[in-house]
Amino acid sequence: MNNKIIIYQVLPRLFGNDNRTQEPNGSIQTNGCGKMGDFTQRALEQIRALGATHIWYTGIIEHATQTDNSIYGIPSDAEGIVKGRAGSPYAIKDYYDIDPDIATSIPARMKEFEGLLKRTHKADMKVIIDFVPNHVSRSYHSDVCPKDIFDLGLKDDQSKAFSPKNNFYYIPGEQLYVEGVDLKGYYEFPAKATGNNQFTSHPNKNDWYETVKLNYGVDFVGGTGNHFNPVPKTWKQMLHILLFWAEKGIDGFRCDMAEMVPVEFWRWAITQVKALYPEIIFIAEVYNPNEYRNYIEQGHFDYLYDKVGLYDCLRSITQGQMQASDITSRWQDVDDIRDHMLYFLENHDEQRLASDFFAGDGDRGRAPLIVAATMGKNPFMLYFGQELGERGMDAEGFSGRDGRTTIFDYWMVDSVRRWRNRNRFDNRQLTPSEVSLQQFYSRVLNLCNSEPALREGEMYDLMYANLRNDNFNAGKQFAFVRRHENTIVLCVANFDDRDVEIGVNIPKHLFEYYDLNETEDIRAEELLASFPLHISFNSQQPTQLLVPANSGRLLKFNLTKAEAK
Repeated sequence: MNNKIIIYQVLPRLFGNDNRTQEPNGSIQTNGCGKMGDFTQRALEQIRALGATHIWYTGIIEHATQTDNSIYGIPSDAEGIVKGRAGSPYAIKDYYDIDPDIATSIPARMKEFEGLLKRTHKADMKVIIDFVPNHVSRSYHSDVCPKDIFDLGLKDDQSKAFSPKNNFYYIPGEQLYVEGVDLKGYYEFPAKATGNNQFTSHPNKNDWYETVKLNYGVDFVGGTGNHFNPVPKTWKQMLHILLFWAEKGIDGFRCDMAEMVPVEFWRWAITQVKALYPEIIFIAEVYNPNEYRNYIEQGHFDYLYDKVGLYDCLRSITQGQMQASDITSRWQDVDDIRDHMLYFLENHDEQRLASDFFAGDGDRGRAPLIVAATMGKNPFMLYFGQELGERGMDAEGFSGRDGRTTIFDYWMVDSVRRWRNRNRFDNRQLTPSEVSLQQFYSRVLNLCNSEPALREGEMYDLMYANLRNDNFNAGKQFAFVRRHENTIVLCVANFDDRDVEIGVNIPKHLFEYYDLNETEDIRAEELLASFPLHISFNSQQPTQLLVPANSGRLLKFNLTKAEAK
């Protein structure tokens, strides 16, 4: 049996931090920092109890920071090229090292990571870490890489804007300066191209100015095309990094901005990694739908973000800007690759669902959760604190009051702190509404694997039969079924702010297509509340339901096979 993948994304820097001082732009000494050791066996068991099958530990690999760790042999970073006091987890400073901030004993940081890996596996979950292949911090330097590995840029010919033998792109004869940013004495000459494809010596403050673009053999500047033969040096170095972490025993990579790296590299690298570690998974952050099939079929990725499709649609429906019936076109757009799409409602880049910028209340995420988690066999991801209605409405420092949980600052996530309650996880510090929401998430996400129809069943969209149904509002409700053998689960999501009495039309084609008998009255089980009921489920009359506001129903029917004709 293959489980449906449920990913719990979490920043170790924030998860275990109990420090309540929380001074904007505060130092690690003032604001504190979570550690890998905070993921105790009890903590991991609680995350597993939510329904998670995988944990994506975000920010594991060493990145640039304003915290001085030079006493431990880790060179300090220039303040002017680090965003926030803690720094971005996506400005990698050493691909071969663990971030010192999240270690209890900095000299033992790799051993602590290996311990975290073992504990997570013991809790029956798999481990995903970031692979950031497109860019590195401007201060990149590996002080722990294997002796036979040359540091990135060490042998570059800096007189050339582009060379297939270089790791970086250069702007010869020009010094780096960033419009709107005080570099505080940081000196870079010649300037390197910036991570978001800014091939200039003067990026601005809205660019990824703290990073430099890696060179995979594509001549962006001279226009001479791709230089993939012989295999570029950067390809070989990145493959070595992937194999380094795969050998540690991790189970997957979430590949940052994968579409900014040529698909030819991914095909070359993923094929080799999977030849040695066939069970390892690769998840791509790709936003261009025109490239989806390319990165799956040619790049060999297992899963891609479905951000511009389902995420954007569910957000707009929740905010009253789109119709629930628009969901149909979103899944149809990627129907041939739908099993490869990763659904989510939150991640570190997006605004919190409960924030003032999105839904304003975590309870309004129940309906979109039902759709995103139960509509397909493909993975679903939740962001730590989402299940508690975390609002992300703090002004932490570099990250302002933007409805996001900071990835740049030392901070504490209050809902998560109270849930942890110093590793007790007894819910005593949570509000009744937080407990209720967490229980709802746990119920839905565990059903995704305990119910075969939700884990591996086919999806049948009912919206075409209900668009002109006077007892069903296609602007506010979405209905579909999942079927496995003789079992049908009727899934209804209600995006309305009020309870609604609806009648769902079940088309005759559904019974014919699945070769199932229709019944006038049948015993069903309400999976979200675990109680039985008798209800009609046939094409002759609508299935009558009372559906709670901003929530939904999951009804399980065991039908019989139609007699052979």
